[in-house]
Amino acid sequence: MAANTLPGGTFTMAGDLTPTRVGYGAMQLAGPGVFGPPADRDGAIAVLREAVSLGITHIDTADAYGPHVTNEIIREALHPYPDDLHIVTKVGAERDAEGNWPKALAPEQLRDQVHSNLENLGLEALDVVNLRVGGVMAPEAGAIAEPFEVLAKIQREGLIKHLGVSNVNAEQVAEAQGIAPIVCVQNMYNLANRADDALIDSLAAQGIAYVPFFPLGGFSPLQSDTLQSVAERLEATPMSVALAWLLQRSENILLIPGTSSVAHLRENVAGAALTLPVDELAELDGIAA
Repeated sequence: MAANTLPGGTFTMAGDLTPTRVGYGAMQLAGPGVFGPPADRDGAIAVLREAVSLGITHIDTADAYGPHVTNEIIREALHPYPDDLHIVTKVGAERDAEGNWPKALAPEQLRDQVHSNLENLGLEALDVVNLRVGGVMAPEAGAIAEPFEVLAKIQREGLIKHLGVSNVNAEQVAEAQGIAPIVCVQNMYNLANRADDALIDSLAAQGIAYVPFFPLGGFSPLQSDTLQSVAERLEATPMSVALAWLLQRSENILLIPGTSSVAHLRENVAGAALTLPVDELAELDGIAA
């Protein structure tokens, strides 16, 4: 099995569909609207511990989840962390008293967010920090050099090991790369939302991971019927098929499906190992059209 390891060994991309490419997104561990504590904190802890026991080595989080709640639960559940566990966080937004997500890209705000992540996760250095910019669901045109330079400076100080970007377009990726190396891009992408096809291929050629969020978001009823039909023929769930399609789409894609349920977590990990036949792949590829 051939494997490509990105800078620092943070991510492993394997030629077959191994669990190393299946991570866990921790957003759902906070309360409703990603705000406040969960109704079942013990259940949230159980999900994280099960993720590690299943071989997951990539957890995606942010100190804005809660705020602070998700990172505190991660620390309670998993600290001291296994040597092979990589926690990827993001900065660029905070939470107000109403649970909104105001942008927080000023130098002092970014530095405060890095230190808050360090404190609540119980780390001396963060494995990967993504700079999240853009709108709620999609990139927005504009320069990102100023905030990314702030993170590059903090990286040089030793508080961040690797950098990534989130909710960005190809021009912004190139802009960031002109300042410091990046190891991942985290954008919305799925069967029905394929705007990043060219970007994924470009990143794959450079050995840079692409981490899609909302793997089932944005489907029309007709598209959902197509996905459901394929899933039924393969005796699988729609989520399993959507995740398997992403893994077969490109070797540099890493998954971070989220759930607050141990049972759903197990289904996601098992389902991602599904191999989609050629005919079903072609049918699913047609969804975007």
